[in-house]
Amino acid sequence: MRRYAKATAAAALATACIGGQSAVAAEPEKVVLAGGCFWCMEEAYEKIPGVLSVVSGYAGGTAEDANYRQVSAGRTGHYEAVEIEYDPTAISYAELIDAFWMNIDPFDSKGQFCDKGTQYLSAIFFEDEEQKALAETTKSEVESRFGQSVATEILPAEAFYRAEEKHQDFYKTNAAHYKFYKFGCGRPQRLEELWGKPEA
Repeated sequence: MRRYAKATAAAALATACIGGQSAVAAEPEKVVLAGGCFWCMEEAYEKIPGVLSVVSGYAGGTAEDANYRQVSAGRTGHYEAVEIEYDPTAISYAELIDAFWMNIDPFDSKGQFCDKGTQYLSAIFFEDEEQKALAETTKSEVESRFGQSVATEILPAEAFYRAEEKHQDFYKTNAAHYKFYKFGCGRPQRLEELWGKPEA
């Protein structure tokens, strides 16, 4: 499950000449994923070639709106999530899902790492049956690899609410605070235990 690490500058295809004519650039696509603290998921995905932007926010809830105070208290049914916009000529949906598994603890049914509660559960939000099938296949692969049930949910995509601006790019704007939280929460330690040391 390290296909995403091999993503290259395939976006160059969008400007390559085919039969004397320039290829038309593909429209960006989006995927919403919940992997516990959205600060950490934002950092992980912004480093992947082909990802155009990552927005922290809230997904999967029943309330018609969401803010950090409500969601962090577990009042709305929302998950902390990220909305990832990507160039499909540079990275595939499948590669983004591979990256997802390797940035979460798929066996934690109470949250992620030190963050517990429904708002910190992991989930893949699918847009269509093809995405759903791929997500379910990779979930089965993880279960087979480790020999245990995966707690991550696979859910239909609904409304995504952008989080407050102070949460966007938090790992950059509050680097010291972020690093203290991330390591204190045990996220990198648990990920290395599950998936091995990250590739350079």
